[in-house]
Amino acid sequence: MNPADIRFLFDYDRWATEKLLASLDGIPDDLWSASEVVGDRGLGSILVHHLGAAQRWRHGIQQTGQEARPELEPLPSAAELRSRWQAEWVEVDAWVPTMTEGLLDHVHEGIAVWQMLIHVINHGTQHRSEAAALLTDAGHSPGDLDMIDYADALAASASAHADRPTGRDGTADD
Repeated sequence: MNPADIRFLFDYDRWATEKLLASLDGIPDDLWSASEVVGDRGLGSILVHHLGAAQRWRHGIQQTGQEARPELEPLPSAAELRSRWQAEWVEVDAWVPTMTEGLLDHVHEGIAVWQMLIHVINHGTQHRSEAAALLTDAGHSPGDLDMIDYADALAASASAHADRPTGRDGTADD
């Protein structure tokens, strides 16, 4: 596993989470605040746990000494959760480019850091899937969240960018 692969995975995780968060507009309060729908959690608490777990893993690997526990706080609104994710992505965007192969290959308690990071992404996929099922049942589907759909969107964007006419200086003519 190399740093570029990790960046791709974190970018995918963000893309899928953003799609899911965008589908929260107009959901009923009772859907957001319900509990014991999937295990002991409902839609809002599933998504808060997703954020909290991502934060805890980041803090643990970075060894910041902090341990985020948003699950222990009152349930935020969907808008507040989006804001908290935005703040987390700022931290992730600063952190991921500093990752080296040495860090990724470092083994802590028998597990390589790259394996821990893939766990974070898979954990997010689990909880997005739970939330997506609840949202789809309520008529608020986030659409396809598969990694291949993200890769396809990247390829289409790269192709569209490559096909744009350029001016004499090599920059795109807009």
